[in-house]
This record gives sequence, structure tokens and C-alpha cells, in this order.
Amino acid sequence: MTPRRISAWILAFDLIWIALALGISFVIRYGLDWGIAGAPFLSLAPFLIATCVVWTFLSSTLNLDGFHGGWRLPAVVSHVVSALLCTMAILLALAYLARNYMSRLVLLYFGLLLLAGFITIRCIAYVLMRAKCRQSGVWRVVVIGTGHLVRELAEKFEHHPETLCSVAGMLFPQDSAAEDLEFARANPHSVTLNTFGVADYLHEQRVDEVIVALPYAANPEFRNLVDRCRECGIRISVVPQLYELYVTRPRLLDLDGLPVLQLREPHASAAYVACKRLLDVALAALLAVPALLVVLPVGFYLRVRGHHFWRTELRCGRHGKLFSMLRLDLDRPSRSSSRVERALEALSITELPQLWNVLCGDMSLIGPRPEPPDRVQNYSEWQHRRLGITPGITGLAQVHGLRDASSSEEKTKLDLQYLMHRSLLIDLSLLLQTAWTLAMRLIRGPRSVPRLSSLDSSSPESRLTSEDALLSAYRSQSSAD
Repeated sequence: MTPRRISAWILAFDLIWIALALGISFVIRYGLDWGIAGAPFLSLAPFLIATCVVWTFLSSTLNLDGFHGGWRLPAVVSHVVSALLCTMAILLALAYLARNYMSRLVLLYFGLLLLAGFITIRCIAYVLMRAKCRQSGVWRVVVIGTGHLVRELAEKFEHHPETLCSVAGMLFPQDSAAEDLEFARANPHSVTLNTFGVADYLHEQRVDEVIVALPYAANPEFRNLVDRCRECGIRISVVPQLYELYVTRPRLLDLDGLPVLQLREPHASAAYVACKRLLDVALAALLAVPALLVVLPVGFYLRVRGHHFWRTELRCGRHGKLFSMLRLDLDRPSRSSSRVERALEALSITELPQLWNVLCGDMSLIGPRPEPPDRVQNYSEWQHRRLGITPGITGLAQVHGLRDASSSEEKTKLDLQYLMHRSLLIDLSLLLQTAWTLAMRLIRGPRSVPRLSSLDSSSPESRLTSEDALLSAYRSQSSAD
């Protein structure tokens, strides 16, 4: 079963649940006295059809199956809530224009039932896919490559159970980086193979597919390995080694057997930019009063502790334009810091003054976090793409747990992922996920807030992303050895 078919099944169950939820809402409101309520129930048929049409459209355009971008329960809930609010707004507008009104209690019950049902459907799908991945009948793949991309692929498969793929191992060429070879030798299941013996060994291990992530995939030794794998019935997939793929939407074009990878730059429409700016100003103005009620006592507390009320930091905005970002005058807490200071930093209270930057237009509520010029000067070419949009107070990287101390490369990958899939519903979803993240930090307390370091391969914790996914590591040698 492909991910597309899984999405289709989830959508089918969504549509079935829409009909059931509407009937249940009607029964809760009017009971089973169909003699009195039959006519109103039949009048809801256009409402039911409109709901199914709107939800089908949103599901197909916004990938609401729950697996897009990797399974995360907060993301699933926020996406469903955002899309459901949009659906209800559209339905209410249509009902108003058609002068076809319905009971507010029925609408309330209907919305709550839809929310509970949609989330339950996706959780059941996740549990079933995860259980299927633990069985022996899943598609077994082996990744050939070097560097971060190999372990990133394994981690992606771990977070996407809908692919029904299990990473059975990794193949590192002899000329791989020292960290890759060290990683391979540290694995107790690691073996050393000659190139001619790789395909036979993979066939013995019941490997179904080999994914190649090498920058030099066209050398004769590699072509020989590909031919041997094909003879053994093992499928071959290739990961293009182009950094542009991080900020483009690739599409494969087949010209009579000649594959052409088309790269399309994502462009935000003028309507989206205008609506996002309007949303930023409206929400920032709405949040300004409660934020002020928090900032004032915290600022006086910092003054008592010997700090300034707030401070400005020079940051790079859109297209590298410099601006002064506001924040409360509190450095990153150390072990000697008070519990209050650690709590302020953990809950990001220090960032509330940046609502003023949003109102001024230097920042947005959602977007890549602005970084200082000295760090931007060290950006690689593809990292500069994150400067193409207005920076934000929070973003996709932040709801994934990456903060100022995290690796710029890891944050950039998530920021560019957001850049390729921008929409108002995605922005609303990220705001809800931010609220979830802060709530979890509040529940756990300031001492238990994780300090996520760089996800570089030099970190022992980042090398093994999943014990189930990385069952073994292999290293191939040149045929001359």
C-alpha cells in the first residue's frame, strides 16, 4: 500500500465520519422523534454535501492525512483544528448566503465530533502503520552513501511509517568520511564486504531495495553494483545530490527514457503575502495587551536583579536587511541563574517584546528565526535561501524543538521546508503547535526543558536515530582490495 492510497483511505473514512457525525449531532439535539425532526434533518443534505466537498478539497491541497512532514501528534491536531475552523467558516458563509440556517447546538456538536473523529482516525492509521512496520513483511531497504544524508534518510523512514519501509542497514564506501567509518565499526553487526559480494549479501538478507545517496554515482564500480543488484531482483533508487532540492519542488519528466528533474522555485502569491501581513498585525495587536501585562512585571523583576528592562540585538531580516530585534534583558540562564530566570527563558517570555517588531513589519509571527550578522556571514549558498522571507517569532524549526543554540543547518532544513509549503492554514497550525510546545514546557517545568544541541553526527545521541530502523551497518571495499 502506497502513501497515496493510505491518504485516500483516510479521506474515505473522514467522509464516512462526516455523515455519521452529522446524524449523531442531530440525534443529540432532537432525539429520535423523527416525526418532528425529519424535515429539518432532510434539509441538512446540502450542508452535508458542502462539508464533504470542502473537506476533500482541503485534504488534497493541505495533506491532512497526518503523515506529511513526519508523524507528530501536536502537528496532526493543529492541522486538523486549523482545517476544521476553515471548513466551518466556509460552511457558515455558504449557509448565510443561501439563507439556510441550522441549529447552533447541532453545529457545535458536529464540530466537536468531527474534531474527535478525525484525530482518532489518524491515530488509528498511525498505530496500524507502526504495527505493520514491526512485522517481517515490510519493504526492506539499504542506504548507500556518505555524510549526514545517510542517517537523515534513515530518520525520515522512521518518522514515516506510511511508507511501510524498514531500513535494514547502511553501506559506506571505503573512501567515506572518518565519522561514517567510525559509525560503521561501532555497530556490532557491521561487516566488511568486497564490492562483488555486496549484491549477494543483500540478496541473502532479503533486501528489497537499495537507495543510493552518493555524489559520484556514475563511476564504473557503482554501475557494476547496480547491475548485480538488478540481477538479484533488488530495486534501485537514487537521491539527487543537488542542494537546490531543499528549496524547490522537483518534478521528474521522462523524455523517451531520458529522466529530467525539473526544479520549480516556490513563490508566494500576492494575496497570501497581504493576508499574512494582515493576520500578523491583527494577532500582534490582539496579543499586545496580555503580553504587556506579562512583560511589565518581568521587566521590573529584571531591574531588581540588576538587568536592564529590555535590550536590542542586531539581526538580519528579509534579504539580509539589518534591524534591531527587541527582547527582555536576560542572557541564556546558567546553573547559577534563579529558577525564575530559567523559567522565563524556557517559556520564551523574553521574546514577547518582538510583537513590536511584528507591528513594525521587521518580523512576522511565523517564519525563520532571525540570526545575527556574524552567523549569516558563514551561511552556505543554500542556507541564504532562508533570508528570502520575513523572519518570525516562531516557526517550523522551533515547534520541532530547535532553538537559538541549535545547528543552523538543521534549522535551515525545516525553515526551507516551511518556505516550500506556505499557507495561512499552515501559519495558523504552527501558532497552535507553538502554544502546545510552551504548554508542555510549563508542565515539565524549567529544569526539565531539553537543551537540544546540534544534530551533527559528532553527537553520539544523533548517530543512532532508531534501534529498530538501524539494524546493521555495512561497509563496501573497492574491488581492487
